[in-house]
Amino acid sequence: MKSIIKSACLLLTSAMLVQSCSKFDELGTDPKSASESQSEVEYALNGSIIGAQMNPDVAERSFVLYWKTAGRQHRQGGLSSGGYDDGWTTAYYNQVSGWLNGVNLAIELAQKKAANGTAQPHNNNLLQVARIWRAYLMSEASDNFGPIPIQGFQGVNPEFSSVKDVYYAILKELTEAVAALDENVANPSGLDAYDPAYGYNYNKWKRYGNSLRLRLAMRLSEVDPAKAKSEFEAAAASNLLITDADHTFKVQERDGWNDLSGVMSREWNAQQLSTTLNNLYIGLGGIPSQNQLPDSLHPYIKPANYLGLRFANHITTMTNDPVAGYWLDGLPNTIDPRAYKAFIIPGQFNNPNFSLYPTYTNDARTVKRNMEGYGEVDATFTWNAATSGDWGDKGARNFLYSYIGTNPRLSQQFRRSNSQRIFFAPWETYFLLAEGSLRGWATPMAAQAAYEAGIASSFEYWGVSEFLGSYLTSQSYSRTGTSVSWSHVAEPPATHTMNFTDAYNNAAGTANIAYPSNTLYKGGSVKNDHLTKIITQKFLAQVPWLPLEAWNDQRRLGLPFYENPAIERALPNLPALNSSNYMTSNIAFFPQRIRYPSSLANSNPAGYQQAVELLGGADAVLTPLWWAKH
Repeated sequence: MKSIIKSACLLLTSAMLVQSCSKFDELGTDPKSASESQSEVEYALNGSIIGAQMNPDVAERSFVLYWKTAGRQHRQGGLSSGGYDDGWTTAYYNQVSGWLNGVNLAIELAQKKAANGTAQPHNNNLLQVARIWRAYLMSEASDNFGPIPIQGFQGVNPEFSSVKDVYYAILKELTEAVAALDENVANPSGLDAYDPAYGYNYNKWKRYGNSLRLRLAMRLSEVDPAKAKSEFEAAAASNLLITDADHTFKVQERDGWNDLSGVMSREWNAQQLSTTLNNLYIGLGGIPSQNQLPDSLHPYIKPANYLGLRFANHITTMTNDPVAGYWLDGLPNTIDPRAYKAFIIPGQFNNPNFSLYPTYTNDARTVKRNMEGYGEVDATFTWNAATSGDWGDKGARNFLYSYIGTNPRLSQQFRRSNSQRIFFAPWETYFLLAEGSLRGWATPMAAQAAYEAGIASSFEYWGVSEFLGSYLTSQSYSRTGTSVSWSHVAEPPATHTMNFTDAYNNAAGTANIAYPSNTLYKGGSVKNDHLTKIITQKFLAQVPWLPLEAWNDQRRLGLPFYENPAIERALPNLPALNSSNYMTSNIAFFPQRIRYPSSLANSNPAGYQQAVELLGGADAVLTPLWWAKH
């Protein structure tokens, strides 16, 4: 037990908390025998919550290189092409184990105080808050790896549990913890300083627990619908959910190199606009770029039916990206109004949110690049996104498609470590309610009302609410064939005619562009039904704070449409994807989980073997989790 206490102490960051850790070390005993003056529940719990904000080392590897990549919130190779790095995984596994150690310590201390009569009136509430937080951490770990220990992370080699058992356990934990929280309990002065999310506002913790229960219940929708429905309906019936911006579970970031440093703050991560996002953004909502951008950029806006320059020798076409092979030499005619807020136009240096990272090079300011066999291309005031994968010889000749200065990149507002990292926001509650209502489950709001409330919540966050009315009634299709208007469910035509210019001879041409066939969802025949609308909007709203949830939805439903990585040359980590099937979608083309770190097999071989057996497949990136779409 002393090892648990030491692990928890490593998570505590302030001088006051470090002092408290020294008290733990002086004990050298199981906290069950510690006195109230020697150990406080809030210290361990605060350490766990702060630790989970991720120091830059683990944030870069898990949040950015794993979650944002798999969740298609930026363009990145690696995991999106089936890649894996044991060092990255080890960093995350060790950290999440520490956060769970910390919250388990908090729970043990609270239980001990209750048992020996030293508990203050707020002690039981701290216990319930810790149980809610532990439920989140266990879901995060399980959604990455699969089977994890339910009773683990307590200083001994644990027994692993199946994903089903993990989910049943944490849903039960949430139910009990929320019910046991007493909002009438008065907190002692100063306690709020030890809760970086809610300041021990128990009403908000109840809301978070209920909304988290909605999220985790919906995770089971495709594999265990009866359980999903019962848990979802019970949480929805509470009428105490995250429904307002003030309810958002968020933690303030701080500059430096510590647990509170921004999760997207490392300068060397390009975090370019992904093709998945771009195909969802362009056309969706029908809001003209002219209404969104300053007058100085209006000359660069292209006609609605213009594709751009066709680079047959420099851009891959071996992917099911609907506009593969084209480069837009300007700005899109219409685009979702959140796009220009989240990603900044190349060359727009006067935008206060333009990211100059990495500041130790001039790459961000370099907007002109030569392409072998073609010459110089100026990417100033253009808008493009490149697929991941292997571009072969075309990529070798193209010095533009993945370069920092020639692509839209994540807004600096999320990179300077002064934002609030969001774990759960009201838009997600609304989109969950919309999906639940669509499934015929009992919800406090009808599907359309919840769907539109979710969009409104997201627009409020981005400061683009002036476009909401027109956006909600728009019947314009995105590049994936989805519109916004709830009542507009007409499927797009098979193809639509677009104009382009041949990059090599300036000849004008036309092309019949097909809306992509997402064969993961209803065989690819449906692109504009209500569920696709809901998940499309949920996906866009979760940018950039909740990439793991975006990945979870795609694994669960096959939505929204993810284009395949380019396959100009075979991808060794995606052996099922090849030159004959790259126009179709298949779960074997997308990462399904993170492999366990090699250290687990070495340190706990019996537990590792048990975990793999419960996984039901090889310990591999492409092995689906129990709740994922099969």
